[in-house]
Amino acid sequence: SRRCRTTPRRLRRSVPKPKPGRRGSIRAVGAAGSGREFIERGAAMHPEAAAIFDTVLGARTATRAFRPEPVPRQQLRQILETARAAPSNFNSQPWRVYVLAGKARQALGDALLQAHVGHAVPAFSPFPQALPPDCESRVNDFGNRLYTAVGVDRKDMAARARQSGRNFTFFGAPVGLIFTIDSTLTKHSWLDYGLFIQTLMLAAQVRGLATCPQVSFVRFQSIIAEQLGLGPQEAVTCGMSLGYADEQAPVNRLNMPRQPLEDFTHWLGFDD
Repeated sequence: SRRCRTTPRRLRRSVPKPKPGRRGSIRAVGAAGSGREFIERGAAMHPEAAAIFDTVLGARTATRAFRPEPVPRQQLRQILETARAAPSNFNSQPWRVYVLAGKARQALGDALLQAHVGHAVPAFSPFPQALPPDCESRVNDFGNRLYTAVGVDRKDMAARARQSGRNFTFFGAPVGLIFTIDSTLTKHSWLDYGLFIQTLMLAAQVRGLATCPQVSFVRFQSIIAEQLGLGPQEAVTCGMSLGYADEQAPVNRLNMPRQPLEDFTHWLGFDD
């Protein structure tokens, strides 16, 4: 089934049906009145709304194996219509999205994989050379889980390179996305971009579609720019694979842990 299996049927039935609106799917949740009225009256109108949201958010994982079924263009438009409601600093909306399928996705993937195999571009890491110890332990845990799931010895660099190469064919997903930003913008706009991408992933998840955000595409800025005709100031933010998850693939069951609330929060001014 292409429906989100992780959402209980009882909750699925309570999701309000979309209605046309001025800002895409922003008005869609407001079955009565405006989007703001829905927010103000949401608890009374849809008492299970929080449970639905929490279920969708908890079901989202980074998917690294997909089924080949195509995703309808109209469904992709609905997802992007929802994502564009993401907040941004002074409404700057710094995102630009390239949506690839079919021959376009294949051509970009082939070019990137060839460059990856041929070491045409220097190695890239999204992290500083010395990671904070707490971050480093979580990154190492992720690596152990990933390579165990795909049956790769972490000491086998050739096998690791082959696994990394799957990023550039979008893990077999029928849709690939490339996100770009004006290179003159600062880290504050990159924060805005993260909010946009998270919103997009949740909009996909609630429609039964899986995603994987991939920073590895940043390494191939020059090749992507040539393939997609990017402007001189367009910087690749990341890529993303999108489609229907292969639920049988072990790599899609990493069960990545999250920190306990007490480990990352500081509560000030509250009564004990």
